[in-house]
Amino acid sequence: MPHPYRVFFLCCALVLMTATAPAAADTPAGTRQVTDAAGRQVTVPDNPRRIICLGPGCLRLIAYLDATNRVVGVERFEKDKRTGRPYSLAHPEFIKLPVIGPGGPKSINQEPDLEAVLAVAPQVIFVTAMDAAVAEAMQAKLRIPVVVLSYGQFARYDYKVFDSLALAGNILGCPDRAAAVADFMKRAEADVRARAKKGQAAPGYVKPTVYVGGTGLRGTHGLTSTDNPYAPLEWLSADNLAGRVTKDGHAFIDKEQLLAFNPDVLFVDAAGLALVADEFTQQPEFVGALRAVKDGRVYVLYPFTNYLTNLDTIVVDAYAAGKILYPQAFADIDPAAKADEIYRFLLGKPVYAQMAHDFGPLGQKPAFFKNTQP
Repeated sequence: MPHPYRVFFLCCALVLMTATAPAAADTPAGTRQVTDAAGRQVTVPDNPRRIICLGPGCLRLIAYLDATNRVVGVERFEKDKRTGRPYSLAHPEFIKLPVIGPGGPKSINQEPDLEAVLAVAPQVIFVTAMDAAVAEAMQAKLRIPVVVLSYGQFARYDYKVFDSLALAGNILGCPDRAAAVADFMKRAEADVRARAKKGQAAPGYVKPTVYVGGTGLRGTHGLTSTDNPYAPLEWLSADNLAGRVTKDGHAFIDKEQLLAFNPDVLFVDAAGLALVADEFTQQPEFVGALRAVKDGRVYVLYPFTNYLTNLDTIVVDAYAAGKILYPQAFADIDPAAKADEIYRFLLGKPVYAQMAHDFGPLGQKPAFFKNTQP
């Protein structure tokens, strides 16, 4: 018969072993912990099959991962306002999914329709542009894992987006696809930069001054709305005149400043295409005084800032602008064919035809400009 004191000490040892068991034992079977972009520790199920996305650009990242078949509900914004967002054009099935909240700029950092979310029973909720405290509170109410993703600095091409892509890919069991997307983007950037360097080294090359107008910021604007850095022009080492007035993103300039800039080349970001068209017809003295307009060097680029950053369109625009600024170095590039190559890899479908229908041919003179020429 065991000594009573020995039994007592064995019982104490078992209690202590249980109390000091590793933290991993607290994670239920079939789940794991991840650290999201807000620095939160979140327990997620292995290989979830039902997900939703909240916030600007969140659904786009899932489209890049080729995991849209797991999406069980979308924001109203994703159904109603699809123009200029290639991921939405590539996936018309989103229109048929249940609505889980309004979405759009006014819903940033806000909770969705919680009842609607529960009705579609997601296993994981991915969110962007949401504070850690808001995400934590929503997770507590719903008892569903909420994982914060990030594009990095607002309205920029920021490599931090690839960290979030890798995180989502890890959760969804497609890390190789996440790595392939990041590699594709980086190789495209390197190719554009190499071509631009070759173009600048060509005998007799003179770098033109460049201005992009019509860029979006919480809405649409005309020619005096611009950006620096503007990723396609940055890749091309272009002399972006907006850099004279801002180093930190968007800027509004006055007409006098634009006239003083007097760019050699004028790109119109199609986000503001309609407003720029109005300026051409209603203020002919203003736009007609610009050198680029006089010389016929006005071209359309597609908007890449639309519910955060369309990474695909950055690449599409870079090749189109490169063919204009360095025609010899980009001589083998057909902008339309290249666009569909890019959209097909990143989104699974060619959507250039729809983009051209909405905004006109890429890298070509806008219709309103051609119609106002003598």
